[in-house]
Amino acid sequence: MPVLFALGALVIPRLLTLILWFFTGWFRGMFDTLLWPILGFIFLPTTLLWYSAVQHWFGGQWTLWPVVGLVLSLMTDVWSRHGRAGQRESQPPRRTRAPRRTVPA
Repeated sequence: MPVLFALGALVIPRLLTLILWFFTGWFRGMFDTLLWPILGFIFLPTTLLWYSAVQHWFGGQWTLWPVVGLVLSLMTDVWSRHGRAGQRESQPPRRTRAPRRTVPA
């Protein structure tokens, strides 16, 4: 179950970004270059979605609640990256047994 939760945390924001990009005009006119949406899609997808939500729903005004949402979205993105990297580092190395030597009697 935790694996499905981690997989969902990684896939759902990127899938939602793709759907919004291709089927709506949600991101139209928001960025000067294509570089920022691509970097946001790769590294911080939840933060990209929240930034776009603030631009649409709050008129681009960074008051208390948009900043709280930004902090939460950054924490979500960093947590999902840390969770993937931490799994590889936290596993103990495999120990291989040396073959048993028989002592002649």
